[in-house]
Amino acid sequence: MPSLKEIRNRITSVGSTMQITSAMKMVSAAKLKRAQDAVTRMRPYAEKLQEILGNLSASLDLSENALATDRGTGKILVISITSNRGLCGGFNNNVIKRTNQLITQEYPNSDVKILTLGKKGKDAFRRSEMFYTSPETDRVPDIFADLTFENTTILAEAAINGFLKGEFDRVFVVYNSFLNAASQVVKVEQMLPTVAAERETDIAVDYIFEPSKEEIVEELIPKSLKILLFKALLDSNASEHGARMTAMHKATDNAKELQKNLKLSYNKARQAAITNEILEIVGGAEALKS
Repeated sequence: MPSLKEIRNRITSVGSTMQITSAMKMVSAAKLKRAQDAVTRMRPYAEKLQEILGNLSASLDLSENALATDRGTGKILVISITSNRGLCGGFNNNVIKRTNQLITQEYPNSDVKILTLGKKGKDAFRRSEMFYTSPETDRVPDIFADLTFENTTILAEAAINGFLKGEFDRVFVVYNSFLNAASQVVKVEQMLPTVAAERETDIAVDYIFEPSKEEIVEELIPKSLKILLFKALLDSNASEHGARMTAMHKATDNAKELQKNLKLSYNKARQAAITNEILEIVGGAEALKS
């Protein structure tokens, strides 16, 4: 049985850990609010852009566009989005696991390259021969240090240029989609070749185009791809803070329960020690009498 001093040290250690996890929970909650607001503002714009593109594609043949050309699945780029830090439950492991599943189960015979956004993903794949980097992606070594549309554009253009040059036949994005603070869902979205969004209704929308439909589509498709990647990064950023807040909340609760059990053990051990001392005193007194 551990001594009273050892139990006291453990109680102190658990208390310090509980203070840290509680502080991390509050920090993540504050960051989550800002990240969630960013996602909320972005989604209507992205959805409306896809709606316009869907209405345009209904009357145009997008297969003639270079970014919509289906060349098969010979060469694939997977953009895997993780976080820079841990202590967020299964957030990073779920993305890494889904990325490996996509490669080994769905495209086992393809030449796959992995572009990692986030240090945890980089640590997982950096020693793999599939790890991908380029002078363009090296311009943004840490996207989450400055998560802006301008930096996202650099990364999106690297994927677009690689597709146009024939380096990749497919580009996928694997990331955590934000539902709420306690729920994140790992999604795999095809970025290239672009697929025309389905129209939600069959009601014809009469637009006046200036310039022509074809020119507008040429501008909209690259922009929609950049928005797709930016939205995935914002979703992942919000999901990270939500996952960390939930993980730290559970860690704090577990620390409280452990501290409670340790205090109970300490009181029992202290009571046993006092009882032993009383017995020794009584035994000594009886020995003197005899």
